[in-house]
Amino acid sequence: MTIFITRDLALADSELDETFIRASGPGGQNVNKVATAVQLRFDARHSPSLPDDVRARLLNIARNRINAEGELVIEATRFRTQEQNRADARARLIALIRQAALPPKPRRKTKPSRAAKERRLESKKRLGRVKALRGKVSREE
Repeated sequence: MTIFITRDLALADSELDETFIRASGPGGQNVNKVATAVQLRFDARHSPSLPDDVRARLLNIARNRINAEGELVIEATRFRTQEQNRADARARLIALIRQAALPPKPRRKTKPSRAAKERRLESKKRLGRVKALRGKVSREE
């Protein structure tokens, strides 16, 4: 099965490794018996499906979720069923890769206008005058 990310980008199902673990939280006694949480692993560093620029942006965006082996690890424990957690983990992976697939907007250098500079200097002068009035009060007054 193939997971479609964008028109030009798709992941093979074989690139994902899903492990089911016991989850804490709601579920009553079921929590101690059934492994409903999903741990989704995707080898982002070595994936043949990702172009180099998307890979670099993904590794930067998800740097806190990537382990030493270069795997992107997503844990889904929001729901009580395995199927819902599995869909949640995959949706979060797709959202991350879609975010990485968007190239960053180029930065345009801008300069503040003359009026903006004058407003800034005037506000600095005003604050300076206010602070000057905060001086110590002499005993004669």
